Amino acid sequence: MKKIKFQDTSFRDGFQSIFGARVFAKDFMPAVEAACKAGITHFEAGGGARFQALYQNCGEDAFDMMDEFRRVVGPNVRLQTLARGINVVALAPQPRDMIKLHADMFKKHGMTRIRNFDALNDVNNLIYSGKCITDAGLEHEVVVTMMELPPGCDLNAAHNPEFYERILRNILDAGVPFASVCFKDASGTTNPTKVYETFKRARKLLGDKVELRIHSHDTCGTGVAQYKAAIEGGADGVDLGRKPLSGGTAQPDLFSMFHALKGTEYKLALGEDSIVDDHIPELMEANNVAVECLKDYNFPPEARQITTDVIFSPMPGGALTANTLMMRETKTFHLFPKVIENMSECVRRGGFANASAAVALPLP
Repeated sequence: MKKIKFQDTSFRDGFQSIFGARVFAKDFMPAVEAACKAGITHFEAGGGARFQALYQNCGEDAFDMMDEFRRVVGPNVRLQTLARGINVVALAPQPRDMIKLHADMFKKHGMTRIRNFDALNDVNNLIYSGKCITDAGLEHEVVVTMMELPPGCDLNAAHNPEFYERILRNILDAGVPFASVCFKDASGTTNPTKVYETFKRARKLLGDKVELRIHSHDTCGTGVAQYKAAIEGGADGVDLGRKPLSGGTAQPDLFSMFHALKGTEYKLALGEDSIVDDHIPELMEANNVAVECLKDYNFPPEARQITTDVIFSPMPGGALTANTLMMRETKTFHLFPKVIENMSECVRRGGFANASAAVALPLP
């Protein structure tokens, strides 16, 4: 039996992908406590849009939220956040002192690991940011970003297993310090066969000792198939959400993944010594607590459904609902199909990490 680690993304990416990250800390901390009691030992706890939304939409301080998260889970649980390379948790590139301050502050406020990505796979943007994360005493999880190209793109130019292997080699050649590697598919569109081949290549390149993970969304309905392919290709861990913060634009569900792995040599692990199979009643109760905590929140219908148009227009799950929430507020929601259509055109015209990102990158 091989234990597959999982990170519970309900309380960060789940919030972002369903509610545009607009959730008050007091409303969900009882659900965090219940999840801890059920045996979960790894949570995504902040970063990404969950950082700025607290200031912009909730009137809360992101560091106070992280402090409270740490207090509720205790000292031994892994808390992970998301950073955007040299943008860190902002929406534009930051100076070097801010990149360092980001790492130092997240360490100060109880985080354990930072997953660090550049949306266009520009390794130069991961070198200094990754060093700052490591120097702060945090685990740096470096990322290769994935997605499927829509019809009309040169499928040999980018976003195939050879391309992802080159990006990973660039990370190694650049000397980026890291504790683990994640392949991140923000739109959930990568073909499962491509996922399998990519992970086979990555495992061969990294050897057996490097922790290898996958992150995706279930927007297209293929998230579980992607994860199963990654596991069979050599992945050590997956990102999963839980009811009512799973599926659709969020991550595949914990119990769905548990079910898909029945009859295989793989088991989802809650920690070093426990597996999901032995904690199902407790996890179901934790799900019920989360449902109760969020009963007054409005779940947008597009966040909870399969949207197969995204296969041809790779809109990130976290961006899809962030857009629809704003469009409802501005009474422009009727234009959303055009947004999806234009997203596909944008990618076809070169708004993806093209072949130029796959060549050897110069060091600064």
